[in-house]
Amino acid sequence: MAMGQSEKSALRLTNVSKSYGRVRALENLSFRVAEGRFFVLFGPSSVGKTTTLRTIAGLIAPERGHVEIFGKDWTHEPIAGRGVSMVFQSFALYPHLTVYDNLAYPLIEEKRPREEIDRRVKETATMLRLDTKINRKPNTLSGGEQQRVALGRSLIRRPRILLLDEPLTNLDAKLRHDMRAELKRLHRQFGLTIVYATPDELEALSMGEEIAVMRDGGVVQIGTPDELFEAPCDLYVASKIGSPHMNMIKGKLATDNAALESAIGPLPFVKKLQAAEAGEAAVVGIRPSDVRFAGKGEQGLKANIAMLEPLGDVTIVSVETGGETLRMVLPESAASGLQPGQQAAVILDPSKFYIFRASSGRTMA
Repeated sequence: MAMGQSEKSALRLTNVSKSYGRVRALENLSFRVAEGRFFVLFGPSSVGKTTTLRTIAGLIAPERGHVEIFGKDWTHEPIAGRGVSMVFQSFALYPHLTVYDNLAYPLIEEKRPREEIDRRVKETATMLRLDTKINRKPNTLSGGEQQRVALGRSLIRRPRILLLDEPLTNLDAKLRHDMRAELKRLHRQFGLTIVYATPDELEALSMGEEIAVMRDGGVVQIGTPDELFEAPCDLYVASKIGSPHMNMIKGKLATDNAALESAIGPLPFVKKLQAAEAGEAAVVGIRPSDVRFAGKGEQGLKANIAMLEPLGDVTIVSVETGGETLRMVLPESAASGLQPGQQAAVILDPSKFYIFRASSGRTMA
């Protein structure tokens, strides 16, 4: 679901760069977010996700580039008036104030009438299922409840864009799951534009309508979860999207560019590569779900079963062949009789190969 021209742009960053001393936090960062979209910035820590959010919020001024919000250039404008609200990883609640007063605080600062404050606090508390906790102090609440108060304090200002910086990192797995559902519900209910930063692949794929995969202060690829899974533009994206991660087999191209010569033997391609040098170093990627055991009468790669990881209804099976370890995903029933050390023959589906140039990591096919 790439953004059509008819969709209104809520946010556009163009060639934004920012350094701290010698450290480049952002490097020619560009992306556009359609109004009402749940947009995820995804990548490991220190790729520039937080700096990006702080730049959008106006807490940081970039050295180069532009930040447009709903068509207006806000690059060097003050924070106020942007219609942007940010929720940080640490909930940053006022410990001495009740939930009611924590929620009311932004409206008191805006000098809203008392009746309006009371109405909006109660509406927000109900919506976030905090209405029974409204007179409690933050230290008597659970982590999930504290997170909802922090969220409520941002939502009560009715922002046009909500920025969320790894908001679920401090919660346990069950709460994270519940809060993901809660955020998606709020997104639908309000039609908010959300920019959500996370290093968590499951979070990115389950929540993001569109995901920007970040590396070294820039965006490597933007797409829907399906687009990033089906057509990663380079090795980095391929290794980050999909669980368990893609198998990567190093080698060099055969003289006819129709196979990879590798430690596990020649891996023939479905069709010849065009823009490639014979003998060039390359990497073949194949997802664990596209590796299987050979059937009767099939010639497969000789392998040894190295490890079994049961995950409920599926089992991840690691096999060793030619010094490489390949992971495969089997239904629990198909893996039940397997033991480490057993010999096996495996088949890799060549129609499911991803082929990358070793030098740049960019996709070749």
